[in-house]
Amino acid sequence: MKLNNFLLLLLLGCMAITGSPTAFAQEVPLNTEKFGRLLRLIDTYYVDTANINKLTEKAIVSMLQDLDPHSVYISKADVEKMNEPLVGNFEGIGVTFNIFRDTLLITTVVPGGPSEKNGILPGDRILVIDGKNVAGIGLTNNDVFSKLRGPKGTIVKLKIQRSKVKELIEFSIIRDKIPLYSLDASYMLDKETGYIKLSRFSATTSDEFKTALDELKAKNLKNLVLDLRNNGGGYLKAATDLAEDFLPANRLIVYTEGTNSPKREYKSTGNGLFETGRLVVLINEGTASASEIVSGAVQDWDRGIIIGRRSYGKGLVQNPFFLNDGSQVRLTTAHYYTPSGRCIQRPYNNGVEDYRSDYQKRMDNGELFSADSVSFADSLKYKTLHSGRTVYGGGGVMPDIFVPLDTSSLYRYYNKLQRSNVLYNYVLEYIDQNRAKLLRQFPVFEKYAEGFKVSDDIIETLVLKGEKAEIPRDNESLKFTANLLKKEFKAYLASNLYANKYFYQVVNQDDTTIKKALELINNQKQYAQTLVSR
Repeated sequence: MKLNNFLLLLLLGCMAITGSPTAFAQEVPLNTEKFGRLLRLIDTYYVDTANINKLTEKAIVSMLQDLDPHSVYISKADVEKMNEPLVGNFEGIGVTFNIFRDTLLITTVVPGGPSEKNGILPGDRILVIDGKNVAGIGLTNNDVFSKLRGPKGTIVKLKIQRSKVKELIEFSIIRDKIPLYSLDASYMLDKETGYIKLSRFSATTSDEFKTALDELKAKNLKNLVLDLRNNGGGYLKAATDLAEDFLPANRLIVYTEGTNSPKREYKSTGNGLFETGRLVVLINEGTASASEIVSGAVQDWDRGIIIGRRSYGKGLVQNPFFLNDGSQVRLTTAHYYTPSGRCIQRPYNNGVEDYRSDYQKRMDNGELFSADSVSFADSLKYKTLHSGRTVYGGGGVMPDIFVPLDTSSLYRYYNKLQRSNVLYNYVLEYIDQNRAKLLRQFPVFEKYAEGFKVSDDIIETLVLKGEKAEIPRDNESLKFTANLLKKEFKAYLASNLYANKYFYQVVNQDDTTIKKALELINNQKQYAQTLVSR
């Protein structure tokens, strides 16, 4: 028996997972003993010194990959770090930063957090942490996390350089819980249509969504665009909580079922925050897992219209199980199914590498550019539960209205400036030199949005910085993308001057998918016809 296959049986025995008896139950004790003897033999007789812990971890990782692409092993050191985005907070000092010219530059300060309370400002540079110099030493993001984060109530001492202040300023900051938000932006697209973007489904998503929706309702919200593009998912409960905000009572949202997991249904309670009003959900190839639960429920009940491109196709549920050393396995325990009975999980029988190359395959076969390139077998055909529209399972949620990806070759220059960080680094430099002037001129975002213009001189300077980074000027591409570069520059600048949420308020201008959503929402007849066609 190959080591990977054998270790699969070992792990199933070690985790003490409850459930129905399986055919493997009698084999588990025997194979557990077998693997234990192998480790003892290696430790006692192997020709060189062997790292038993490392061998075991590598074997666990390998065998989980043989199960499915989403069962994963997480080392003890990484467990807390991996959980932070889903838990919705971490403990630290409350700043966002960038390592700019080998110096730790604070870009924003979390409102109400320890740093703001102590008077730390965006644009400050941290030169010393707990008596140790951190400037000009090749600092990495992980270095910063390890030095600034720590248990609530502990103290970190900083020496900060501030513009126009000669001496370093000393701070003693008491660490506290810092929120991590899953809602990236919320604002009104027009007089009656609101926009909410979610980046993940965390423990705080439901509360964040309610707060945002209440604020938009106070601004005369009648319709909603929910942006789930590139939302990779998160907690199942967070997804069901959000989905039931759109549905009346006793509607099936999703059900889960596996060999060792009895069928479990999740239904709406009737306390939805947005059960009426036109609804559009935006998805793309990066929309996965919990995001697909919400999209699938909205589509299956004909509650709203899905716009974009076919979603990722992850229909598996993972549960966390701790191992004896504090490490963790997130093991797939069930499939989930949309209300119409669809399992939208993509096939993974050709292995992990093939599964992970799906985006490239979609690019190669043209489906990111044309809906006609997407094909589903008749066996995957289902009907929506209200109007009987045809929908498909077996590989993501297919949108009701397709919006192609624009990958014109004329974007090549823009993409190089993005990938090399030339654009963002220039934003940091510009704001570092002009922060005070900009805030005097535009004290609030609304004035900035209306009054700040990215000049041709700024773009020319960007081009010159690109040349220094060995990115030659491309006049043809530049002519095509100059306005896009200006918009991106203005968006990054807004996120650093005011708050991260304003990035989207700028960058979404002229967004093709959002334009299509607004067009549909504002045409009641077309909206209604879309929900009964196909």
